[in-house]
Amino acid sequence: MANKTNLGNFFEDFQLGQKIIHATPRTVTQGDTSLYTALYGARFAVQSSSAFAQAIGLAEAPVDDMLVFHVVFGKTVADVSLNAIANLGYAQGRFGPPVYPGDTLHTVSEVLGLKENSNGKTGNVYVRSIGFNQREEIVLEYVRWVMVRKRNPGATAFEPVIPELSGAVAAEDLVVPPGLDLSGYDDQLAGNPYYWEDYEAGEKIDHVDAMTIEESDHMTATRLYQNTAKVHFNQHTEKDGRYGRRIVYGGHVISLARCLSFNGLGNAFKIAAINGGRHVAPSFAGDTIYAWSEVLERFPFSTRGDLGALRLRTVACKDQPCHDFQYKDDEKRYDPSVVLDFDYTVLIPRKR
Repeated sequence: MANKTNLGNFFEDFQLGQKIIHATPRTVTQGDTSLYTALYGARFAVQSSSAFAQAIGLAEAPVDDMLVFHVVFGKTVADVSLNAIANLGYAQGRFGPPVYPGDTLHTVSEVLGLKENSNGKTGNVYVRSIGFNQREEIVLEYVRWVMVRKRNPGATAFEPVIPELSGAVAAEDLVVPPGLDLSGYDDQLAGNPYYWEDYEAGEKIDHVDAMTIEESDHMTATRLYQNTAKVHFNQHTEKDGRYGRRIVYGGHVISLARCLSFNGLGNAFKIAAINGGRHVAPSFAGDTIYAWSEVLERFPFSTRGDLGALRLRTVACKDQPCHDFQYKDDEKRYDPSVVLDFDYTVLIPRKR
């Protein structure tokens, strides 16, 4: 009798140009957004208040951009990274129109590149994943690469193909939510007095606050996003793994860092692009996450004076406050406390 269970794809199962339609469309509900707030303490006013969102031209409070990312990402795990050792990086991520409670999301991926590693036991798989809503509008697209186990270490190696990836999403390719009008933006209700003009390239911001990851937090998050990777929730197998315990889903740390960034970037109300990102080191339950951000670029929109964009690098550290802005040494080696290096672009109001 044939085995009817899904063991996931191994490195040699992928083919260049392969299209994967991922299972289980997901309707995002108000309950999901409330649970997201409970997990991370998100405080951005646009996503917290429908009245605030409507005052700036949106239909209602949109779903947090990182929750959209997690739902779209979670669909891909069973097909792309069920047998992964590590998720290595992100690039060319762009958010589309807002997602609202009641929208249904599904994901399709394409294999862009394949490269066997020198140990012969693993290979890197590059995929572009696209999340659609029920109207087939693209709400998110991004490239990621992941290290995947081989089923047979002796299998014939592929000719390596590594896709060329741009360093950052161009300003003209950013999507501004339709109907957005920031003339009614209330910085007192938003909880932050700083606008686009108040930030300068090279400026660093210590977000001061911190949050300890509880076992129940990252387990709940992993299940919420329907992420089936056993490295996150199967202690029975992971006790014999590289770390002897479950690792925290990397996206969980991204959300923590993003929510911590509210203190200092409270008006950066929308993530428009993910330019790049790296999970520098694993996180575990019991780690306390701190974060700091650097303004990499500041650019306006030529067609409107109420809105600007900031390109940011947010660095998350574990068990180490960030007032010294831990990052890399003179030889470009990360400080041992760094767990995340995340390059992304946000939308922020301009002064009226």
